[in-house]
Amino acid sequence: MRFTLGVQAASGDHARATDELYDWLRQDPELRGLVRRDLTHSAPAGAMGGAWSELLTLLLAPGGPTAAAGAALVVWLQNRRSNVTVTINRPDGTQLVVASEKVRPLTAEGTGELAQRVAEVLREPSARETDERDPAGKDPTGEDPADGDGSHQAEGAR
Repeated sequence: MRFTLGVQAASGDHARATDELYDWLRQDPELRGLVRRDLTHSAPAGAMGGAWSELLTLLLAPGGPTAAAGAALVVWLQNRRSNVTVTINRPDGTQLVVASEKVRPLTAEGTGELAQRVAEVLREPSARETDERDPAGKDPTGEDPADGDGSHQAEGAR
């Protein structure tokens, strides 16, 4: 599955923060070959020209190193001095937003729980796959996807 990670830095230096996350993820032997940089072109409505931004792509096969990815992301955010937000976009449009200012004060237990939650988002089947597997349309937690807006939030997420 292909996930994109968008990085927003409070300092406005999004490219530098993206580079730092890219380097951090590539240090993990389980993730090294699974993270890529993607340039995207996004022009705001009514703007002349456009802005280039960089996203990271994480390619995870079913049963891939989701725990390593979740832990690496949470630890990276915890070690940021400035406020940084990472948005994980699933192929089905679901997003998980995790902000460093919410992660830094977590206890070791809270950090582990958040890393596990991020790994679950990376591991969960897409809404389409869930519908194909479960005629009731329930997700793995037993919740009805129609009850929410399609975004996940967890302790430490904003």
